Amino acid sequence: MKIRCVASEPVTIPVTEAKVPIQHYLRQPQRLVHAIADPRLMDVLDGDRYRLRMHPLNLLELYHFQPTVILKVQANSQGVVNLHSEDCTIQGIDYINDRFNLNVDGKLMPVVKDAQTYLKGLAVAEVTVDIPPFLMLAPLPILEKAGEQLVKGVLGRIKQRLLSQLLKDYRAWAQDAPTALAPTAQSSLSIS
Repeated sequence: MKIRCVASEPVTIPVTEAKVPIQHYLRQPQRLVHAIADPRLMDVLDGDRYRLRMHPLNLLELYHFQPTVILKVQANSQGVVNLHSEDCTIQGIDYINDRFNLNVDGKLMPVVKDAQTYLKGLAVAEVTVDIPPFLMLAPLPILEKAGEQLVKGVLGRIKQRLLSQLLKDYRAWAQDAPTALAPTAQSSLSIS
Protein backbone atom coordinates (compact mmCIF):
# COMPACT_ATOMS: atom_id res chain seq x y z
CA MET A 1 0.00 0.00 0.00
CA LYS A 2 1.28 3.47 -0.91
CA ILE A 3 0.75 6.81 0.74
CA ARG A 4 1.02 10.11 -1.07
CA CYS A 5 1.85 13.33 0.74
CA VAL A 6 1.77 16.74 -0.93
CA ALA A 7 2.68 20.09 0.57
CA SER A 8 3.23 23.54 -0.84
CA GLU A 9 4.83 26.65 0.58
CA PRO A 10 4.31 30.12 -0.90
CA VAL A 11 6.70 32.96 -0.19
CA THR A 12 6.56 36.72 -0.70
CA ILE A 13 9.61 38.71 0.35
CA PRO A 14 9.77 42.51 0.12
CA VAL A 15 13.13 43.55 -1.34
CA THR A 16 14.98 46.76 -0.65
CA GLU A 17 16.86 47.14 -3.91
CA ALA A 18 20.60 47.65 -3.72
CA LYS A 19 22.70 49.39 -6.37
CA VAL A 20 22.30 46.30 -8.55
CA PRO A 21 18.74 44.98 -9.05
CA ILE A 22 17.95 41.61 -7.57
CA GLN A 23 17.25 40.20 -11.07
CA HIS A 24 21.01 40.19 -11.71
CA TYR A 25 21.59 38.27 -8.49
CA LEU A 26 18.89 35.73 -9.33
CA ARG A 27 20.45 35.02 -12.74
CA GLN A 28 23.07 33.08 -10.77
CA PRO A 29 21.06 30.10 -9.52
CA GLN A 30 23.94 28.79 -7.44
CA ARG A 31 23.46 31.80 -5.14
CA LEU A 32 19.86 30.75 -4.44
CA VAL A 33 20.97 27.19 -3.74
CA HIS A 34 23.63 28.45 -1.33
CA ALA A 35 20.97 30.56 0.40
CA ILE A 36 18.53 27.66 0.97
CA ALA A 37 20.99 24.84 1.67
CA ASP A 38 23.52 24.18 4.37
CA PRO A 39 26.83 24.46 2.45
CA ARG A 40 28.23 21.50 4.42
CA LEU A 41 25.44 19.32 3.00
CA MET A 42 25.66 20.42 -0.65
CA ASP A 43 27.68 19.33 -3.68
CA VAL A 44 27.80 21.23 -6.97
CA LEU A 45 27.29 18.91 -9.94
CA ASP A 46 27.39 19.70 -13.66
CA GLY A 47 24.60 21.28 -15.71
CA ASP A 48 23.03 23.56 -13.04
CA ARG A 49 22.53 20.54 -10.80
CA TYR A 50 23.15 20.24 -7.08
CA ARG A 51 23.15 17.36 -4.62
CA LEU A 52 21.53 18.43 -1.37
CA ARG A 53 21.60 16.26 1.71
CA MET A 54 18.88 17.23 4.14
CA HIS A 55 19.34 17.16 7.86
CA PRO A 56 18.23 13.78 9.23
CA LEU A 57 14.46 13.45 9.63
CA ASN A 58 12.26 11.11 11.60
CA LEU A 59 8.78 9.83 10.92
CA LEU A 60 6.53 8.86 13.82
CA GLU A 61 9.67 8.59 15.98
CA LEU A 62 10.16 5.18 14.33
CA TYR A 63 12.09 5.95 11.17
CA HIS A 64 15.22 8.07 11.10
CA PHE A 65 16.54 8.81 7.64
CA GLN A 66 18.39 11.38 5.55
CA PRO A 67 17.03 12.28 2.10
CA THR A 68 19.50 13.30 -0.58
CA VAL A 69 18.01 15.07 -3.58
CA ILE A 70 19.46 16.13 -6.93
CA LEU A 71 18.01 19.51 -7.90
CA LYS A 72 18.24 21.20 -11.27
CA VAL A 73 18.12 24.97 -10.78
CA GLN A 74 17.86 27.33 -13.74
CA ALA A 75 17.35 31.06 -14.12
CA ASN A 76 16.35 33.15 -17.09
CA SER A 77 17.41 36.67 -18.07
CA GLN A 78 14.53 38.20 -16.06
CA GLY A 79 15.79 36.55 -12.87
CA VAL A 80 13.03 33.92 -12.76
CA VAL A 81 14.44 30.85 -11.02
CA ASN A 82 12.96 27.37 -11.54
CA LEU A 83 13.98 24.28 -9.64
CA HIS A 84 13.03 20.67 -10.14
CA SER A 85 14.12 17.49 -8.40
CA GLU A 86 15.70 14.92 -10.70
CA ASP A 87 16.47 12.15 -8.23
CA CYS A 88 16.22 11.31 -4.56
CA THR A 89 17.73 8.66 -2.34
CA ILE A 90 17.10 7.87 1.30
CA GLN A 91 20.06 7.07 3.48
CA GLY A 92 19.34 5.07 6.56
CA ILE A 93 16.50 2.74 5.54
CA ASP A 94 17.00 0.62 2.43
CA TYR A 95 13.40 -0.62 2.49
CA ILE A 96 12.08 2.94 2.12
CA ASN A 97 14.78 4.00 -0.35
CA ASP A 98 13.67 1.27 -2.75
CA ARG A 99 10.01 2.34 -2.46
CA PHE A 100 10.28 6.11 -2.16
CA ASN A 101 9.70 8.88 -4.69
CA LEU A 102 10.10 12.62 -4.20
CA ASN A 103 9.14 15.36 -6.63
CA VAL A 104 9.97 18.97 -5.85
CA ASP A 105 9.13 21.89 -8.09
CA GLY A 106 9.66 25.52 -7.27
CA LYS A 107 9.71 28.94 -8.80
CA LEU A 108 10.97 32.29 -7.49
CA MET A 109 10.68 35.55 -9.39
CA PRO A 110 11.06 39.27 -8.82
CA VAL A 111 7.88 41.28 -9.27
CA VAL A 112 7.12 44.96 -8.86
CA LYS A 113 3.89 46.21 -7.39
CA ASP A 114 3.28 49.85 -6.49
CA ALA A 115 6.99 50.67 -7.00
CA GLN A 116 8.02 47.98 -4.49
CA THR A 117 10.02 44.93 -5.57
CA TYR A 118 9.07 41.57 -4.10
CA LEU A 119 10.32 38.06 -4.55
CA LYS A 120 7.33 35.78 -5.04
CA GLY A 121 7.58 32.06 -5.17
CA LEU A 122 6.01 28.71 -4.59
CA ALA A 123 7.52 25.32 -3.79
CA VAL A 124 5.54 22.09 -4.08
CA ALA A 125 6.79 18.76 -2.78
CA GLU A 126 5.15 15.39 -3.37
CA VAL A 127 6.25 12.18 -1.69
CA THR A 128 4.97 8.70 -2.45
CA VAL A 129 6.16 5.75 -0.42
CA ASP A 130 5.15 2.14 0.13
CA ILE A 131 4.11 1.56 3.70
CA PRO A 132 6.42 -0.90 5.48
CA PRO A 133 4.70 -4.16 6.51
CA PHE A 134 4.68 -3.50 10.23
CA LEU A 135 2.86 -0.16 9.69
CA MET A 136 0.10 -1.73 7.58
CA LEU A 137 -2.13 -1.96 10.66
CA ALA A 138 -1.81 1.76 11.41
CA PRO A 139 -4.74 3.90 10.24
CA LEU A 140 -3.97 5.37 6.82
CA PRO A 141 -5.08 8.92 7.77
CA ILE A 142 -2.55 8.97 10.63
CA LEU A 143 0.27 7.88 8.32
CA GLU A 144 -0.75 10.43 5.67
CA LYS A 145 -0.97 13.22 8.25
CA ALA A 146 2.47 12.35 9.64
CA GLY A 147 3.91 12.30 6.12
CA GLU A 148 2.32 15.62 5.19
CA GLN A 149 3.64 17.23 8.38
CA LEU A 150 7.11 15.92 7.59
CA VAL A 151 7.03 17.27 4.00
CA LYS A 152 5.56 20.61 5.12
CA GLY A 153 8.24 20.85 7.81
CA VAL A 154 11.00 20.40 5.23
CA LEU A 155 9.48 23.10 3.00
CA GLY A 156 9.07 25.36 6.04
CA ARG A 157 12.76 25.02 6.94
CA ILE A 158 13.73 25.83 3.36
CA LYS A 159 11.47 28.89 3.47
CA GLN A 160 13.04 30.06 6.73
CA ARG A 161 16.53 29.78 5.26
CA LEU A 162 15.34 31.65 2.19
CA LEU A 163 13.87 34.43 4.34
CA SER A 164 16.92 34.72 6.57
CA GLN A 165 19.76 34.15 4.09
CA LEU A 166 18.72 35.23 0.60
CA LEU A 167 18.43 38.99 1.13
CA LYS A 168 21.52 39.02 3.34
CA ASP A 169 23.50 37.30 0.57
CA TYR A 170 21.98 39.59 -2.08
CA ARG A 171 23.05 42.72 -0.19
CA ALA A 172 26.59 41.39 0.30
CA TRP A 173 26.81 40.39 -3.37
CA ALA A 174 25.42 43.74 -4.59
CA GLN A 175 27.93 45.62 -2.44
CA ASP A 176 30.78 43.83 -4.23
CA ALA A 177 29.17 43.70 -7.70
CA PRO A 178 30.72 45.77 -10.47
CA THR A 179 28.99 49.07 -11.12
CA ALA A 180 28.55 47.96 -14.75
CA LEU A 181 25.66 45.81 -13.52
CA ALA A 182 23.87 48.81 -12.02
CA PRO A 183 20.93 49.75 -14.23
CA THR A 184 20.01 53.04 -15.75
CA ALA A 185 16.40 51.87 -15.84
CA GLN A 186 15.12 49.05 -13.68
CA SER A 187 13.73 46.04 -15.49
CA SER A 188 11.59 43.47 -13.77
CA LEU A 189 8.27 41.75 -14.05
CA SER A 190 5.35 43.72 -12.75
CA ILE A 191 2.10 42.54 -11.30
CA SER A 192 -1.15 44.27 -10.74
